Amino acid sequence: MKLPAVVAALRAAGCVFAEDEAELLTAAARTPAELAALVRRRSHGEPLEILVGWAEFCGLRIALEPGVFVPRRRTEFLARQAAAHARPGSVVVDLCCGSGAVGAAIAAAAGPISLTAADVDPVAVRCARRNVPAGAQVHEGDLYEALPTPLRRSVDVLVANVPYVPTAAVALLPPEARLHEPRGALDGGADGLDVLRRVTAGAPPWLAPGGHLLIETSVRQAPAAVEAFAAAGLAPRVVTSDGTAVVLGRCGRPG
Repeated sequence: MKLPAVVAALRAAGCVFAEDEAELLTAAARTPAELAALVRRRSHGEPLEILVGWAEFCGLRIALEPGVFVPRRRTEFLARQAAAHARPGSVVVDLCCGSGAVGAAIAAAAGPISLTAADVDPVAVRCARRNVPAGAQVHEGDLYEALPTPLRRSVDVLVANVPYVPTAAVALLPPEARLHEPRGALDGGADGLDVLRRVTAGAPPWLAPGGHLLIETSVRQAPAAVEAFAAAGLAPRVVTSDGTAVVLGRCGRPG
């Protein structure tokens, strides 16, 4: 297929950025037959990032594979907020890490850090190990069960991009997310905050004095998230950008 034909096929399928996507698919394909297959799959709704094998995130190329949550551009705000609270040598944990994009971005922005990432999904864990910097650890397990015990009371920055779509709203998501990304990375329970509450309630024993927990959510959900942070004894505040909220909680426990 020639580039104009690729653009036309993608535009007919409803791809808003058909020209940009056509260039990426053409670059990813090694043969004309492979390009035709990629265009067909994209026209049927598969995520572009999974088809080309990577996503851009905070200026980094994050490797992806089928079955892994695609990092969103809005989550760059979470990564930047977390990086602002890290410094060289900080102990950083990327919980619910997915592809490891947030942890990798923090490490790139903050300098050498001690990074640990964790996810319950083995496919995500395998993918994250490709993306985190050398020396970082990636563990498989359910939230804090995955973390090594020596991290307790030592984490300076704990960041989590938890699922926060209410269960009833999952069916309203675009097909490329609803059909091709793991439901566990999308569905946050009845009000979207089930996992956020678990992460928040379990954070204090892991945070160093003065350490911060940061979680992405929607602006609408932020007040309820703040309540969860306060109930866990974390001093909360909210920062927003383009409809996305990051709730930050500081651990004030004395050393």
